[in-house]
Amino acid sequence: MKKAKITAYVDAALFDEINELAARRRVPKTQIIEAALASFLSPDSAEQSEAAIVRRLDRLTRSLERLERDQEITTEALALFVRFWLTTTPPLPDDTYSAAKAKGKERYGGFVKTLSRRLSKGPTFAKELSREIENDLRATESQS
Repeated sequence: MKKAKITAYVDAALFDEINELAARRRVPKTQIIEAALASFLSPDSAEQSEAAIVRRLDRLTRSLERLERDQEITTEALALFVRFWLTTTPPLPDDTYSAAKAKGKERYGGFVKTLSRRLSKGPTFAKELSREIENDLRATESQS
């Protein structure tokens, strides 16, 4: 293949890098410069990079949507629980307050231990609930 000669001026540091790479790989500097120009001018590499970025953005978008859904489920469940608890729990008489406070502290400690065990074991309640909801939706759609 016939080659054309070009003369270009590059930064001294870049020139040194080209020399070092050529020496390390034991190839002519021309080959390194040709490969760099081909890569820079290749439309495929730009399209491949763009496609990879789009795939990553799609994955991030889906992940963010799952997080938003899980957060919404968590917030709604907590709100329902608090409303139910406030509605059904009568106020404590003054003489039983300290005993109830001690019992509450004990129960809270048990809750924290259970929560830490649950989180360290595997799938969380939110993930299990999400799967159940998705399965219920699929079942409903297939019946329609």
